[in-house]
Amino acid sequence: MYSLWIANKNYSSWSLRPWILLKVLNIPFKEHQALFNSGGSSYEKFTVFSPTGQVPCLIDDQQIIWDSLAICEYIAEDHPHAWPQDRQARAWARSAAAEMHSGFLALRQNCPMECTTRLAMLEISNELKQNIMRLETLWQEGLDKFGGPWLAGEQFTAVDAFFAPIAFRIQSYQLPVNDVVQQWVEQTLTLSAMQEWYQAASNEELIDH
Repeated sequence: MYSLWIANKNYSSWSLRPWILLKVLNIPFKEHQALFNSGGSSYEKFTVFSPTGQVPCLIDDQQIIWDSLAICEYIAEDHPHAWPQDRQARAWARSAAAEMHSGFLALRQNCPMECTTRLAMLEISNELKQNIMRLETLWQEGLDKFGGPWLAGEQFTAVDAFFAPIAFRIQSYQLPVNDVVQQWVEQTLTLSAMQEWYQAASNEELIDH
């Protein structure tokens, strides 16, 4: 059975990605949580289980896999339905997940994931507006090409997992998005696994991290 190391559910968007994928696809795993140190580095604490001192980290027998995208690819080797079965949809999904992994910097920097926060942004920078516009274009493309209701077709896959933290961010900061994005956000937030994550996040101590 996989062992997945994660950090605080209120803050760790990277932890959420493989966690929600495993949960929604009903893939058994054992969850381990190491909390961020308040106001300081957690590197030494995390190096006990992660070679980079970061989360998430997946352990499968003696194999250690770090980085959320690498973890999802590893999971897909045993569970191919982690990605869409259609080749075109799979290629698009991988590209979109990789874009989320390396891009959307203004969105990630200006709207850090804090699941329990409710703070409407009074001013939105041009960079953040551009990220939101790109998000709307990207999601519309996937939904139009592959028919929805998920980004790459009928089933929730790794690309949806990669954008799951965005659902919390849009909710937390009340970001102005179009109806297509808002509908995906709402259906994602109603997933039982997302509600489980949110409830656990609500029970955590707030920290300066």
